[in-house]
Amino acid sequence: MQNFELLEYQINTEINQKMNTSVRVAIQGIKASFHEEAAFKFFGNNIQTIECNSFKKTCEVMDANEADYVVMAIENSIAGSLLPNYTLIREHNFAITGEVYLPIQLHLMGLPGVKLEDAQFVTSHPIALRQCIDFFDDFPHLKIVESTDTAACAKKIKDEGLTDTLAVANTLAAKLYGLNILERRIESNSKNYTRFLILQKEKNEDLQEISKASIVFQVGNHVGALSQVLNIFAEQNVNLSKIQSMPVLGKRNEYYFYVDLEWTDTDKYDIAVRKALKYTVNFNIMGEYLKNDKV
Repeated sequence: MQNFELLEYQINTEINQKMNTSVRVAIQGIKASFHEEAAFKFFGNNIQTIECNSFKKTCEVMDANEADYVVMAIENSIAGSLLPNYTLIREHNFAITGEVYLPIQLHLMGLPGVKLEDAQFVTSHPIALRQCIDFFDDFPHLKIVESTDTAACAKKIKDEGLTDTLAVANTLAAKLYGLNILERRIESNSKNYTRFLILQKEKNEDLQEISKASIVFQVGNHVGALSQVLNIFAEQNVNLSKIQSMPVLGKRNEYYFYVDLEWTDTDKYDIAVRKALKYTVNFNIMGEYLKNDKV
């Protein structure tokens, strides 16, 4: 990120702190984290981001009415799905009201003067580290240390003057915390993106246009139970863009199925949902929103 972009970020941050901004968005991580980037991409810069040290904390903040929205990562094109977050959304009964895809560019950074061969540790969020595993295979002398947030790792190196530690984070974090980038784009695949969900306490009834939904349900443990439900959507030309299963805690052979649906004809989607209700239990529409998959 160029210096003028950093200056613009700092100015906007100062303005937002002084203004009584109407939109409060809880994010996992701190300033300059990927979650904050995603929040800005979806809502624009004139928002108040509320820093949280865990995904669970973001949910607690919104439950306490200290935030209007939560931005939560749900899957990465390299590392896969963040399975615990599905459970958080379901247990808190939050409504998914939007989505945003963010290209992820990961860089290796450290204090000025620190060299790659002299460092002993590399730290970042576990998902970010997983996205760079091929790079670190070539540097076995680096001990990997997982932390809660990419940007927080960069800030810790600056605050504590750590000369033996490197961080994996984005360009803005390097600029904001005065670190040098030693290696750029160390992620295993250049087409690396993360999908974030926009969560609210209540469903947004004002949406004029919807073209995607996220649902969850259970089916009986017998042959063809799941395919019977999925075929209902296929018959109505409703596309299943994702399906994720998770065990029901403490119950053998019982699963939640999380499914993302896309359509061009809302009437056919409505028909499919009504039919699916007859063959499922604990069926819940977690959210209906406008498809937004541009990276």
